[in-house]
Amino acid sequence: MNNQPSIPELTLKCEQIRKRLVEVVYKAKAGHIGGDLSSLNALTALYFRIMNVDPKNPKMDGRDRFIMSKGHCVEALYSVLEAKGFITKELVDTYGEYLSVLAGHPTIEVPGIEFNSGALGHGLSIGVGCAIAAKMDGKPYRTFVLMGDGEQGEGSIYEAAMAGSKYKLDNLVAMIDRNGLQISAPTEDVMPIEPIRDRWEAFGWDVHDIDGNDMGAIVRTLENIDYTNGKPHLVILRTTKGFHVSLMENILKWHHGVPTAEEYDRAITEITNRIEELKKNC
Repeated sequence: MNNQPSIPELTLKCEQIRKRLVEVVYKAKAGHIGGDLSSLNALTALYFRIMNVDPKNPKMDGRDRFIMSKGHCVEALYSVLEAKGFITKELVDTYGEYLSVLAGHPTIEVPGIEFNSGALGHGLSIGVGCAIAAKMDGKPYRTFVLMGDGEQGEGSIYEAAMAGSKYKLDNLVAMIDRNGLQISAPTEDVMPIEPIRDRWEAFGWDVHDIDGNDMGAIVRTLENIDYTNGKPHLVILRTTKGFHVSLMENILKWHHGVPTAEEYDRAITEITNRIEELKKNC
């Protein structure tokens, strides 16, 4: 695509969205902010550089599909959809209010959202169906699925993994937000999922294991995927829960937490200062 944002520009955009995300969760007094923050780099890269989508025509033919399998982190998706122009700031400001169309998990009533999601373990199966449909219809679109690492304990994911390999879905890209913490404890204490790479390669997937906090690494990986190799693709994003809000990083309670007024001010000040520094490089 023409006029693609550079890595510094994407990084700046992500921090601007991060600031808005903290504001949204604080205003709504609800949200899964830890996983929102760890997945935000990947979402920003997808919507602002990787995926073929058009906010002026959300249902355009040939658009790429995105499925937020870890649907409880919908606040991050809403913030990105707002920044991209799919939905307005005024609508996002209604999040958490009675009768708002913005639910606590993605729903198709919201422009830019393709599927209802959030029942953990279902997103990859839906993605496999989308990818098969594209193959059957001879369509060029790609399907991207973002999963959580705690979600990897769901058996349906591995049924979908087998199907993706069987049907040679090289138009499917799954991602795992590997931040290491789920709602009750570290993932390796609840249900160990390592070695992730070996497991998925054994299923026949093309696996990329990267620093998910690094915008450049995310973009380089997604832009260099071979969509003709006959294998579905998995990107393991090694991230930090609560990324780039220092008081929240790697702390379990921020899986589902709302900042106090003091914590909110600290977070906003920290992100604002980082935004001003990043602007010098853009």
